[in-house]
Amino acid sequence: MPHTPQSRSREKKMSKAYIGIGSNMGDKKDNINNAINLLKEKCTVIKVSTLIKTAPEGYTDQPDFLNGAIEVDTSLTPKELMDFLLNIENSLGRKRTIKNGPRIIDLDILLYEDKIINDTLEIPHPRMHERKFVLIPLKEIAPNVIHPILKKSIKDL
Repeated sequence: MPHTPQSRSREKKMSKAYIGIGSNMGDKKDNINNAINLLKEKCTVIKVSTLIKTAPEGYTDQPDFLNGAIEVDTSLTPKELMDFLLNIENSLGRKRTIKNGPRIIDLDILLYEDKIINDTLEIPHPRMHERKFVLIPLKEIAPNVIHPILKKSIKDL
């Protein structure tokens, strides 16, 4: 069926987003793979970084993490995407008890297009540029993407 101007206007625009993913409880790799599979219900997964083992930061009395980054295309708005990520976390059993504490799964929007949002949702992720466990996997899949506030590429950060 050919596209008409009317049908095109009903199609949702796809946006590129980068998501940080991590786990430090149970079968960490399985937790991450389950989250990625759930993510595919509403997003197109373009790239998944290598998973890296990292020591916990802040609250250090917990197991090491597996961390990675994912590039997706999505028709969800930033708020809809965040709600979707929270639903995935909940469905996989995440409980928020200790700030920066152990977690079955952690999903964060790192970047969403070149948007800067600072309300109930903060994009780009406010501390991503300070965290090697975010930058190393993100550099693998998106080295030339520019941080919209710092105006530097991921590889330069």
